[in-house]
Amino acid sequence: MNDAKLLLALWLALATLAVTRASSQQPDAPQKNSGVGEMSGMEAGGSAAAMHSMEGRDIKMGPHIKMTLLRPRQPGDAERANEVVEAARKVAAHYEDYHTALKDGFQIFLPNVPQKMYHFTDYRYAIEAGFHFNPEHPTSLLYEKQGNGYQLIGLMYTAPRSATEQELNQRIPLSFAQWHEHVNLCLPPKDKRWELLTPHPRFGPAGSISTPKACEAAGGTFRPLIFGWMVHVYPFEKHPDEIWSVERQMHGNAAD
Repeated sequence: MNDAKLLLALWLALATLAVTRASSQQPDAPQKNSGVGEMSGMEAGGSAAAMHSMEGRDIKMGPHIKMTLLRPRQPGDAERANEVVEAARKVAAHYEDYHTALKDGFQIFLPNVPQKMYHFTDYRYAIEAGFHFNPEHPTSLLYEKQGNGYQLIGLMYTAPRSATEQELNQRIPLSFAQWHEHVNLCLPPKDKRWELLTPHPRFGPAGSISTPKACEAAGGTFRPLIFGWMVHVYPFEKHPDEIWSVERQMHGNAAD
């Protein structure tokens, strides 16, 4: 398994642990709030009145997670966010049966790696997302394992490395959605990969190492950024803070 595949597999397997720990850690060096990234090779019903306030929904960023901050609500934001949700609901209704997703070209990302959330990715849509945003073409469908099958719970949209926060806001209002990216990971050398499974790892998405200098000293390979901007939508939910849930998105996060 090459380094890229190893990183992806470990990230998926340890995603919940990684974010839980990351939220309680402080970065070794200050990070800018606005950043860019790119997914390699490739992420309320009713009236606008239902889009109630989500103030205070920001969660603490750790050294391996960077997120956009919630912006003040602007005129038209609720309507635009609702349009995305309605499109996501349409897609979700079509792909509740995961067999349909597979038939239409979505591929299970690392199906043999135990995960809290499985990403069924359409790489054609991932490429399309690098140029423009189509809410009916999510990069990934998000499923949870149910017996021998899968249950759809949400969708993931992605944006390219060139995307600014203003461009993300044009895709989905940042007063509703918080996009995230995965940063400052130290990939372990082959003889230290076992450390990823220890209670207090130095390497990987749950690792204490978050700077190039510390990673080099440990013999690892530093990755300032993996993938790019991504955001989850849970269209089966009813309230905006659940539809755009950052906590759920982080604790189930993977290729994403």
